Amino acid sequence: MKNNQPTTKIIAGKYRGKVLELPSLDVTRSSKSRLKESLFNVLQFDIIDKIFIESFAGSGSIGLEAVSRDAKRAYFVELDRSSYKILTKNCKAVDSNKCQTTLGDTFVQTPKIIESLKNSSDELIVYIDPPFDYRDGMEEIYEKSFDLVRGIENDNIYLVIVEHVSSLEMPEILGKFSLDKTKKFGKSSLSYYSYIKE
Repeated sequence: MKNNQPTTKIIAGKYRGKVLELPSLDVTRSSKSRLKESLFNVLQFDIIDKIFIESFAGSGSIGLEAVSRDAKRAYFVELDRSSYKILTKNCKAVDSNKCQTTLGDTFVQTPKIIESLKNSSDELIVYIDPPFDYRDGMEEIYEKSFDLVRGIENDNIYLVIVEHVSSLEMPEILGKFSLDKTKKFGKSSLSYYSYIKE
């Protein structure tokens, strides 16, 4: 049997070139390298010493890229067991001391992680990448993701970034956050939300 395990590489930073395994493409959609490159071009040095939270983590390739570029720590939440297995393997390959993985429902676990960091002096970057294809029961996934952001009470959030299907109309305001910009990459887009200063 041929091993056609899909892989990706870390683009830059101290783990540049390290190969990460990707879960089966039926389960998860890997963030395209052009999108990932653009994301980190936007963040640049702002990633340093921030805490990065990746919801719907899949292989963890975004959060591990953040770790490679000197994020202080990364938290990953993934529901699918086989994807989670690959995620933990990738974290071990990069730097397991800087990674905390949670197997479970993003809508339950991500708010808990954010809440637990509420009094931290560290700034957080929250990356939300809901599954793309509207499989059965997926129709509400964006609305639930918006509610997740609306529910954030922390004032130590540096940015909330949502990866989404380009045809989606993104809200201007989500709770305490307002839309700064959206960048399109074919079918996928990234929308950046920052904290509304009182």
